[in-house]
Order: sequence, then structure tokens, then C-alpha cells
Amino acid sequence: MAGSSVSHPDDSITASRPRRRLPIGAEYVADGRAHIRVWAPIAREIAVVTESITPLQPEGDGYFSGTIAADVGQRYRLRIDDGQVLYPDPASRFQPDGPHGPSELVDPAAFEWSDSTWTGATLAGQVVYEMHVGTFTRAGTWIAAAQELTELARIGITMIEVMPVADFNGRFGWGYDGVNLFAPTRLYGRPDDFRTFVDTAHRLGIAVILDVVYNHLGSVGNYLGAFSSSYFTSRYENEWGQAINFDGPDAGPVREYFIANAGYWVDEFHLDGLRLDATQQIFDDSPDHVIAAIGRRAREAAGGRNVVVVAENEPQNTRLVRPLDEGGYGLDALWNDDFHHSAMVALTGRAEAYYTDTRGDPQELVSAAKYGYLFQGQPYHWQRKRRGTPSWGLAPSVFIHYLQNHDQVANSAEGLRGHLLTSPGRWRAMTALLLLAPATPMLFQGQEFSASSPFLYFADMGNELAEIIRRGRAEFLTQFPSVAEYARRGQLHDPADLATFARSVLDFSERESHAEAYKLHQDLVMLRKRTAAFRAARPGGLDGAVLSSRAFLLRFFTDDHLDDRLLIVNLGGDLLRASIAEPLLAPPSPTHDWTVCWSSENPAYGGGGTPPVWTGEYADHAVTNLSTSGGYLFAAESAVVLGPSARMGGSEAGLRRRSA
Repeated sequence: MAGSSVSHPDDSITASRPRRRLPIGAEYVADGRAHIRVWAPIAREIAVVTESITPLQPEGDGYFSGTIAADVGQRYRLRIDDGQVLYPDPASRFQPDGPHGPSELVDPAAFEWSDSTWTGATLAGQVVYEMHVGTFTRAGTWIAAAQELTELARIGITMIEVMPVADFNGRFGWGYDGVNLFAPTRLYGRPDDFRTFVDTAHRLGIAVILDVVYNHLGSVGNYLGAFSSSYFTSRYENEWGQAINFDGPDAGPVREYFIANAGYWVDEFHLDGLRLDATQQIFDDSPDHVIAAIGRRAREAAGGRNVVVVAENEPQNTRLVRPLDEGGYGLDALWNDDFHHSAMVALTGRAEAYYTDTRGDPQELVSAAKYGYLFQGQPYHWQRKRRGTPSWGLAPSVFIHYLQNHDQVANSAEGLRGHLLTSPGRWRAMTALLLLAPATPMLFQGQEFSASSPFLYFADMGNELAEIIRRGRAEFLTQFPSVAEYARRGQLHDPADLATFARSVLDFSERESHAEAYKLHQDLVMLRKRTAAFRAARPGGLDGAVLSSRAFLLRFFTDDHLDDRLLIVNLGGDLLRASIAEPLLAPPSPTHDWTVCWSSENPAYGGGGTPPVWTGEYADHAVTNLSTSGGYLFAAESAVVLGPSARMGGSEAGLRRRSA
């Protein structure tokens, strides 16, 4: 890389800087020239090192810029003052050899998009699919992942949330320790391969959003501090590393860096939005919170397209999704851990560690369907403080619900999927609740076919950090009494072992060998899309009632109630009731009754069949332990959907089993 000659920027270009897409970084101009701009207030001078050395001109306020001779594909580094160490560009668009190597000049305008008619995405009606590109396919590349998009579209997936791809150290990782925020990792392919993935998704009607990490940077390969100490601050305590300086001295260029990054992904990769990781660790006491600014920039970068900006926020602050003109941050959606925790306690019976404040009882699940967060300001014993803020006025779709995500699957000793932690019947019933309730449902890759592969914590950060990561992972898991001793004895899978990563790769042959689970998810997604009562998902569009200590119902309303739907979930044993004093169970009209139109116990899903919901003298056959006057039977560990049917001769025959 180091050259023997020194060239100088084209003075005419420097005097009249070309129009740039980003405020920093290297951008191809034309005719074998590139313009480079760097913020480095720590430096007296900055030079670009290729086969030659080209000094950049100081602009003031710590910025340096200039035009160099370079073609697309040119590799380059930056020299600070007369130092011997050469650094990658802080805003490098590609690091072909990883974070420690040279940057590569990329021309984003060279890619030929075919999505000119794509209008972007809004939140309503989405079925989200969280994807880790490295383990989604055996090849672990964008191109291999793109080849699976047709199948995802066929089963009804409408939005893919890609786990972080900003380049990071090592051969594998989750991506949350990114250090080159503008460079999609070389592990999955080249930048244009990412563009091909997005372009293919749009052609199939699938939106793509990207998980981005603006609360810290990784510790290995992070060279921002070499250009300015102002990127980070010790004023706030960050649980993963140094906090980003969004409100202290010299915060302006730091804010610009991260806000520009949000716009960059939307602009240059045609992404349909972002998921902001751990927003509670993004500290900013300035009047214009950087989260709000990031959301605005993402929308500006989209032009006329719609984008969706999602937040993960552990304290459950709904201000994030309140409108800007009401003092909110103007984002679109929030991950809802409360639903996950309650559902998993209901499925497994285990309420340990951060699950201890949920009981998994029917009222919690009804409330999550109606209100989103369960904790909206009440005391939260696990943290010894109050948790959450009110959700009044928010559409149900604002809350993203899930039974699995990367964190929750991996936060166990073996990284086991949810279906392996409970009974098949309960898992099918809870899947129905996830995919039919009005919140925006999210599946984690492989969940749709009950993948046997675990999803483990893996990180290849180098030998110096490997032991620290092992100890940290073990210490984290000691909060779970069921695995604490296992963790203390060092019996966890080694995060730095390539075999740990390899075990987490999906096996798509299980779409066939686990055909019952695959069909269950497909049918539920289609039922959600094709049924007006489920599709509406509007505020006040449903109500619920507890039927027993293990069973509940949700009624989904339509305008005239003639096309309402009932979802009845029973996670316990057979529930037999001669009558139920609950108006939500009442027929939709005097001339209609309820008919079973879907059941989780359909043998096609691996179930044992569905008995009539109404039993006794008005049904096809009686159940001997019920009065001959008839009664309700909600089968053990099942979910059924009831729809209206015209009453047959005044009898209760409408509650007969239909082919479900």
C-alpha cells in the first residue's frame, strides 16, 4: 500500500467540491477520480495512501478533503500526520479484507436496480422474518439467501429484518459488534450482492429492513478513536462498551456520522427501513434527540418511498413511536418482550430470571393482544423499579410480537427453539395466537418449519477476547437457576468455536421432513391475510375474556359484527362447560352461530383431530360426561378459530366441526 511518490489533489475540484451523497467517505466522481472527505480533528494533516500518497486539504472544523486519482475497486488507506500506522476510512463502503485491512472505492450508482415501481413499506399487514445471513443458508451469502426469497414470499413473508451487517472482526458473529458502519461485511459477499438481495426481494413483494447498532461499536477493529476522541464519551455508562457522544463537546460531526449512516442504508441499498438496536443505550440530552433525527433522515433518504423504523427499547418507552409534533420520536414500531416472556412462561411453566414478573396466565395474553406492553408503568420486581409507559392511542401493529428472536433463543444453555421446550399442542396453539393477533408478528429464521438447529451465541473476536467472551456468556446465564451450575462448570458451547456457528445453520430439507409445522405456519399466515377480521388489526378491534386458568378467547370485530371471528386458545386439559356467561362468546346475530373454520389440531399439522365445539343433543354425537342439554368442549392444548354460519333450523348445528 505504501507508495514512494506524493501526488496532490486537483485544485479545481478541491475549490469546487463535487456534489456528494454522504458528508464523509470516499465517493467516485468520474473519469478515474474520487473525492474523499474525512473528519479528523485530532490530526494536523491527513493523506490518502494508494500506490501514491495524496495529502487532503484542511477545510476547518477538523475536516479534510480532496480529489485523488482512483478507479472503482481501488484500495486505499488513510495516514494521520506522519504516522506509520495506516487506517481504513471511517466511512469505508467496503472492507474486502476485514476491519484491519484497506478500504475499497465503491460506486453505488453502477448497480442497475429493477425496483423503480416499488413504493416501500408501511407497518400494517406485515409478517416479519428475522434473518441472520451467515446461518440462513449453508453458503452464508447474500446470493444464496436471495435464492430462498421466492419460497419466503410464497408462504406469506412480507418483510425481512436482517441482523446487523456492518463489518466486524473475525470469521463469524451476530453482527452487533460492527466497527465499519458503512461497509456491509465481506463475509456475506460484496455490496452489490446485498443490493441484488434487496432488488430480488422487492421484485417478489418483500420489504427489507436492517438492524443497525448506534449504541456502541465493537472493541476489535474500531479505529474511530484514532481520528477523534470525541466519538465516545464516559459521561454515560454503556453495558456493552463506550457510549457514543451525541450531546457533548464536538458532538455535531459525531451525530452527522450516525445520522448519515441511517440515510445511507436507505438510499444506497434501497432498504425499507431500520431496526434500532437497544435504544435505551443511545444517550442524548440535546433538544433534538438523535433517535428522532435518525428517523427523519431515513424518511428523507427514501424520497417518495415509505420506510418503517423499528426500535428495541428494554424500558418500553412508547415515546419512541409517538408523533414528532406530540413530543415523540416519530418511529413506527417497538419490539415487545412482554408478550414473549408471558407466552414462554405459559408454554414452559418456567418463570425464572427476567421471566419472573410474568405468569403466562390467560389474562396476560389477552392484555398483550389488546394493549401491547404488559408493563406500562407498574413496579417491575426483577429490576426493582417501574417499567414501561402507557400505550393508549397506539395501533396494535405498532407492537412487534414474537415467540423467538436471536436473543431469546440463544439465551439458554443449548440455544433450543421454542417448539422443543413445550408440548406440540401448546406450541401450535401459541403459534396461532402469534400469527392471528393484531400485533405485527415476527418469525425467527427456521421457526416456520420448526428447525432442529439451535441458534447459539457465536463470536470470533480473536484469541485475546475469546476467554473474556466465554466468561461473560457464562456469567449472563447464571441468572437462570436451571442452567446456572451448567454455566459455572464451563459446559456451554464455546462462542469462538467454528462448530458453534456451524450448528446454527439452517437445514432447508426440514421444510419437507417437518411438513406439518411448515403447513401450520403457511395456513395461519394466509388466514391472517385473507380474513377481514384478522386483517383489520385496528385500535379497539378486538376484546378478550378468560375462560379458565389455562384458556381464553379473543373476539375480532368487524363493522357489523356479521363477519367477526373468535380465537379460542386452551393451553390446559379439555375444558368442558355446560354454559359460559360471557357475551364475547355470543353468536354474531340471532340467525347465525359459530362454526369451526380452523383448528390447530388438524392432523395436517400433526394434531389429533378436532371434536365439535358444541356437544350434546344438538350436535352430531354426544359426549357422555356432559348433560344431554349440550355444552362447550374446548379440546386440550389447542386453538380453534370460529366463524359465523347461518343457523340451521334454529338448532346449534352451526357449531359442528367443519373440515378444519
